[in-house]
Amino acid sequence: MGFFSNQFSNVIEWNETKEGVLFFKWQNQEIKKGSKLIIRPGQDAIFLYNGVVEGIFEDEGSYDVESEIIPFLTTLKSFRFGFNTPLRAEVLFINTKELLVRWGTKNAINLPAPGLPGGMPIRAFGTFNCKIVEHNVVIDKLAGIRQTYTVEDVKERIIASLDQLLMSWISKEGKDMFNLQADAGNIAKGIESDLDMDMRKLGIGITDFKIESFSYPEEIKQMQEKAAAQSMVGDMNKYTQMAAADGMANGRSGSGIASDMVGIQMGMAMGQQMVNQMNQSGAMNMGTQSQQAGAAQTGGNGTAPKFCPNCGTPTNGMKFCGNCGNRLY
Repeated sequence: MGFFSNQFSNVIEWNETKEGVLFFKWQNQEIKKGSKLIIRPGQDAIFLYNGVVEGIFEDEGSYDVESEIIPFLTTLKSFRFGFNTPLRAEVLFINTKELLVRWGTKNAINLPAPGLPGGMPIRAFGTFNCKIVEHNVVIDKLAGIRQTYTVEDVKERIIASLDQLLMSWISKEGKDMFNLQADAGNIAKGIESDLDMDMRKLGIGITDFKIESFSYPEEIKQMQEKAAAQSMVGDMNKYTQMAAADGMANGRSGSGIASDMVGIQMGMAMGQQMVNQMNQSGAMNMGTQSQQAGAAQTGGNGTAPKFCPNCGTPTNGMKFCGNCGNRLY
């Protein structure tokens, strides 16, 4: 930061050696004849005298204080440097750039969810952008008591209210509690509006707010994976029909298609068995009856029946039914 090296430094500047600073106040220094003001790209310089704004300078460059700055100050236009009369004033440097900040919930947020008495704990992560939008408000609310103000100060204020905002906007926009990412855009827009309204009380605007991801407990993730697996099993019949049609369209032999279908049906049967185990004993009884019917038709001699005893499809000498996957002998 641009501190003077001695009591009568000739250069007033802010080097911005620390990232994420929204403003820096150069104060309680004596400005003497020949002093220079340097404004870098992305900075504004505000001259304050006895706590009152005297002038705002927005164009980057190097300026002679006596000839190019003082003539534009409100109450100091007639100030003249003397041998022992340096100017005592404050210069507030404003960072005009938009700054990106990463955020994340400190603790899990318990959202009301059916069947979960304590609620469903989730975490959220994302980014927001902020910048100073009203100089006068910053001077009144912050610069009078702070030497600097950083994005970490903004982040601390935002995180303090973020839990309640997330719960509020998820209840308004979260159509699927187990897939909040689908509604992340609408939820983020609502939060951005509320945060911007709050931070403008300090002269700072929230120009963007994004939710990159919602994080669910491991148990919820496992439930989602099981549901997805059951859904895949239910779609396997459609998949095998499409695979057979595609194979015939591309000139594949009937035996090759039949072999592929057998493999697919075996996989389907294994998946279905897993689902059936989760749904208790009903399917086990059906499996036993199918085996007894198969044994009755094969006669126990180790040869395949001509028709599947389960669905009636011609077997063509295969060990497994090409339509339903039933073991034939």
